[in-house]
Amino acid sequence: MNKLTVAVCGATGAVGREMLKTLNERNFPATEVIAYASSRSAGSQVEFGDKQLTVRELKEDSFEGVDIAIFSAGGATSTKFSPFAAHAGCVVVDNSAAWRMDDRCPLVVPEVNPEDLAWHNGIIANPNCSTIQMLVALKPIYDAVGIKRIVVSTYQAVSGTGQKGIAELEKQVRDLFNGRDIEHNAYPYQIAFNLLPHIDIFLENDYTKEEMKMVNETRKMFHDDKIGVTATCVRVPVFYGHGESVNIETERKMTAKECRMLLSQAPGVRVLDNPRELLYPMPLACAGQDDTLVGRIREDETIENGLNMWICADNIRKGAALNAVQIAEELVRRDLLGVRNKNVFMD
Repeated sequence: MNKLTVAVCGATGAVGREMLKTLNERNFPATEVIAYASSRSAGSQVEFGDKQLTVRELKEDSFEGVDIAIFSAGGATSTKFSPFAAHAGCVVVDNSAAWRMDDRCPLVVPEVNPEDLAWHNGIIANPNCSTIQMLVALKPIYDAVGIKRIVVSTYQAVSGTGQKGIAELEKQVRDLFNGRDIEHNAYPYQIAFNLLPHIDIFLENDYTKEEMKMVNETRKMFHDDKIGVTATCVRVPVFYGHGESVNIETERKMTAKECRMLLSQAPGVRVLDNPRELLYPMPLACAGQDDTLVGRIREDETIENGLNMWICADNIRKGAALNAVQIAEELVRRDLLGVRNKNVFMD
């Protein structure tokens, strides 16, 4: 395309700013980048490389002439404005949970199921951050030997809650060291020096919504309703970087050595796995990194075809901004811009 206009909606938030940074760092072929946010932020400035973009108010008619709109403005905003974007012929890449399980929308991780982009109707969903990093690591294994069951426990950084989570952890640590009373607003309990086995709301089955996202999103992207997935999601007092302890049962035998070799060649994966040298992934190691880090790969000695592994990734980077930009890159590379049916989401 001679002219490619990209909009970032929610540009003043932590993920929106990271999206702008990622677009610039990856030299995305946009001739124009527009920053949108709410009326409260209109007129403020956000960085895009060595430039300052003036933030515009997001409105229903903001998408004329825009080719790709990357949303990170929350589910309510995405639900309201994404249909208008698609109706204008703009392709939406949405980072919220609003469209993930909608049958009209592909749910995509480019290392996992880029082929699903071909049937988009103008809105493409970015998966949950925890699901993204898990499936980047598991898809090569799934393709090689099949996976029957996944048991995952997550250790999720406070940045997953946004700026308010970061600010709350920072303030609580300062208050504790200065003998002040602890206040909590972003979380139901103190997060500093604590663990909260509770992310998002509890559902009727006593799992949290975050846990069920991992179940349902995995099945949708793998196109496999039979795969068993069970999750426990925990908020931890870390600023950036989610960790995951993952146990899988495969259809056919794969040794730990074979798994290391396979993942060392997988796109988007970096294997850090040498226990004797104390080499393994950590949130500190993945901060600001594009790759999903995998280590502690070992065979589960309690079942015939079982593997354990430890996965870390930057939840703001690969878990949100980078994945969305990679989707946009795939849309351009596969010549999938434009909307086939502009009225699919206009009820």
